[in-house]
Amino acid sequence: MDKIKELLKSVPHLPGSYQMKNNKGVIIYVGKAKDLNKRLHSYFNGRVTGKTKIMVSEIDTFEYIVTNTEVEAFLTEINLIKHYDPKYNILLRDDKTYPYIEYISKPYPKLKVSRYLSVKKSDKKYLFGPYPNAYAARRIVKLLNRLYPFKKCDSMPNKVCLYYHIGECLGYCQKNIDQDKLSQMENDVLSFLKGNTEVIVNKIKEKIKIASDNLNFELAKELKEELNYINIISEKQLIVLNDYVNRDVIGVYYSNSSLSINILFIRNGKLLESHNKIIDVVSTESEDLSSYLGMFYKNHEIPKEILLYKSFEGISVLENLYDINFIIPEKGKKKELVSLACNNAKVFYEREMKLIDNKEKRTKGVNDELGKLLGIKNLSRIELFDNAHLFGTFTVSGMVAFIDGKPCKNAYRKYKCTENINDDYHVMQEVIYRRYYHALVDQENLTDLILVDGGLIQINATKDVLSSLNLDKKIKVCGLKKNKNHKTSALVDGDTLEEINIEKNSDLFNFLTFMQDEVHRFTITYHKQIRSKGLIKSYLDDIPGIGDKRRKELIKKFGSVVKMKDASIEELKEILPDQVASDLYEKLHK
Repeated sequence: MDKIKELLKSVPHLPGSYQMKNNKGVIIYVGKAKDLNKRLHSYFNGRVTGKTKIMVSEIDTFEYIVTNTEVEAFLTEINLIKHYDPKYNILLRDDKTYPYIEYISKPYPKLKVSRYLSVKKSDKKYLFGPYPNAYAARRIVKLLNRLYPFKKCDSMPNKVCLYYHIGECLGYCQKNIDQDKLSQMENDVLSFLKGNTEVIVNKIKEKIKIASDNLNFELAKELKEELNYINIISEKQLIVLNDYVNRDVIGVYYSNSSLSINILFIRNGKLLESHNKIIDVVSTESEDLSSYLGMFYKNHEIPKEILLYKSFEGISVLENLYDINFIIPEKGKKKELVSLACNNAKVFYEREMKLIDNKEKRTKGVNDELGKLLGIKNLSRIELFDNAHLFGTFTVSGMVAFIDGKPCKNAYRKYKCTENINDDYHVMQEVIYRRYYHALVDQENLTDLILVDGGLIQINATKDVLSSLNLDKKIKVCGLKKNKNHKTSALVDGDTLEEINIEKNSDLFNFLTFMQDEVHRFTITYHKQIRSKGLIKSYLDDIPGIGDKRRKELIKKFGSVVKMKDASIEELKEILPDQVASDLYEKLHK
């Protein structure tokens, strides 16, 4: 802490971006500030709580970059977060871009679903959306392409394609196009995408009648389904304002150091969709909100105006950076929309917290139930083992760990056995010894329970090793048996060797099944990797000029014999001399 105090003395009262580092020199948080001195002092005054307190406890030192303006500080923050991906900047890391329906008029009319990393007002594009439901966007484009003969292909072929012959393209590559017909198509489609469904609905009804008259009932049924879908979409798109302006409405709800954000997308006066997000507040409510919105609108369309619940620190930076028009309504319909967004943010937060709470209770409950059933007081850590081999070759084992009922993937371990043997007893002995001998040497916290995939053989092998390490009184051992269908069937007590009766539909039985499936998945995945590399190795052994180094390079590049066979001789020559590559290519293609 003395080092931090010394560093704080020299921090200037200037705008900039700061980077918090842990004792390994890893950047764990990146922020921005109008006044670096005030902001950095605020972290170490002893009054921080929640996620901020946890983050501060990990800080060993910090660095900062002074900028000329707040806008520059904001851009620096975004670039550093993108580069370092700090653990406490989760809020800026995991948002996806939403798709839009894009209409392209020149040189030929075309409809497609597009995603853009950045959409600006100055971009002269016909974009409609965004559509958080990507399926809806794709389905609408597919329907419009079916109803109207837009250009379907990306290239310009030498002759007309199948779409022309079935009437879904005008043959732009070969034919002279009636410009009046193009204008009418464009007007119909743009009108529909702006919210007027009448033209498309009438066109679908017309095609349904034609298909029915021609006894093409299958096509008529498909079109009827599309008509129903359009009606459902139209009903969901509530008309909230009659001025047909594109706008977003942002509402927030703050509780327990978390900020719930709801963004309503209003396009052409209709409420299309909404976006929800809960972020942990690490800096301040205003700063983290401005950072989140800054990243959000870097990746999404900026509408004509954005309605806000109130002003906040950093709003002017966003306005200058992205040319955003923020409005804080005080009354009327717009004020009601902001209140609706804030209420949605609150409802979403309460729902998510309830789901998390229920999940925590359920997980902790079955974990405690298992501990009580096995006589383990305060059961916390469970480690599970599974073995895999191919007729006694490529023998491996996997270990997964669960802490308080939840997978702890950082603690998962892979073991490549020293001998290839079809002997579960000795394989289990080797793996258990390696795991817990090193745990003792490294003074790791030991597990409370070991679950082995199997029955008496695996249990006895495990207990023999634990006994040799004087751990048999400290760690409980049980087995998870499977039936002939390879499904979890019973829990075997390692002390009494009796099967413990557990109801098949209970949460505890499902929990045990999930753990057994997880260790099996982890082990089999590793076994496939080892087996693939091993098969390549054995296949390459008798080819002159391929030693350990070149073999490893081939394995790293291709991964399997099949992919190696698919490679061209030029690709093989990137790793091997010409003659060796030719020999390998010839063998692969015999």
